[in-house]
Amino acid sequence: MRISTKAMHEGRLFHPEGAHTPPIFQTGTFSFKSLKEAIDVFKGKKIGFAYTRVGRGNPNFLMAEETIAGLESAQDALIFSSGMAAINTTVQNVAAGGGHIVCGRTLYGCSEVLFSKILPRLGLEFSFIDARYPENVMKAVKKNTKAIFLETPTNPTLELADIKAISDIAKERKILVIVDNSFASPYNQRPLELGADIVIHSATKYLNGHGDIISGVVCASKYFLREKDNSLEEWRTNQGPVPSPFDCWLLLRGLLTFGQRMETHNNNALKLARFLEQQSAVKKVIYPGLKSHPQHELAKKQMTGGFGGMISFELNGGRKETRKFLEKLIKNSFIGLAVSLGYAETLIECPAVMTHASIPRNERLQKNITDNLIRLSVGIEDYQDIEESFKEALDSLK
Repeated sequence: MRISTKAMHEGRLFHPEGAHTPPIFQTGTFSFKSLKEAIDVFKGKKIGFAYTRVGRGNPNFLMAEETIAGLESAQDALIFSSGMAAINTTVQNVAAGGGHIVCGRTLYGCSEVLFSKILPRLGLEFSFIDARYPENVMKAVKKNTKAIFLETPTNPTLELADIKAISDIAKERKILVIVDNSFASPYNQRPLELGADIVIHSATKYLNGHGDIISGVVCASKYFLREKDNSLEEWRTNQGPVPSPFDCWLLLRGLLTFGQRMETHNNNALKLARFLEQQSAVKKVIYPGLKSHPQHELAKKQMTGGFGGMISFELNGGRKETRKFLEKLIKNSFIGLAVSLGYAETLIECPAVMTHASIPRNERLQKNITDNLIRLSVGIEDYQDIEESFKEALDSLK
């Protein structure tokens, strides 16, 4: 099956009464038909459901997990209450007991705070590198290195990491490669096919696509997720970061239109990026699908479905011009000034004062997160309406 069809049909369990739409299993606990069945489930001899936080959790979990695993070409997947819960649980599991993780230098703001401030208090070590250059990985690896954590494209600067090249290096040293694939989505990029070991998503974003849930997912081998001693499922059970059955149901519903949404996100973003490049008020446009992107050839190689719905750009000027543009845009158009991304609606934000505000300015500037950098999540509205909204706001800067 092609990916759009997989998103619609893979992993769906149909109710014995014949309900075409999967029901919501809004329950905390499950009854057993016999004591033997209960014993077999708790001993792991039989796959079943006991309590929505424990083990397999809930049929709504299972449906979402199997569908997303299929999209990522993964053996299995594990659903979480948020993308950050998925990242935190995975990284702690991999590096527990003083392990070291090599990270790309540019990350989502909350991931950066987690890695630089919170997890080091628990004894985990992190090194931050410019992951655009695979040789930097080799230089950062230590004896206790357990994993390499990458965002590609990065948030918000849209830098790329060569997943295959870095995975080849990691495999020689028996180090895991973890990729946060939230920006690209499995429609455009499937890291496991390029050699990565673990893929993480904020399912809040493109997978759901409607902005009505918070969820995360980890895609990997069955061994890592469920079978090994100290498995990720065991950590989820005992740490408790599970989603609600209703959120999983909404995620599954959102996936029905995943292929169609991603195709429109891709097309609208490429056209808008080309439009922005031609505007005198715009200093620079960063989009992997543009020939001007310094890693465009790598993007063509590993982003096989398209270049995604995320654009970053800088305006000529500074904070004053950035504020004027944003105020004009949100006042006179349907475009929302908001964090998050991957929604059906177009959203815009200024990382320096929003998603990455917790990072000191000098550190931000070293990562090219300037005061006039704008991050744009291009929606699936009619393209002409999006372009006209931007043209009016940009013209106000002339």
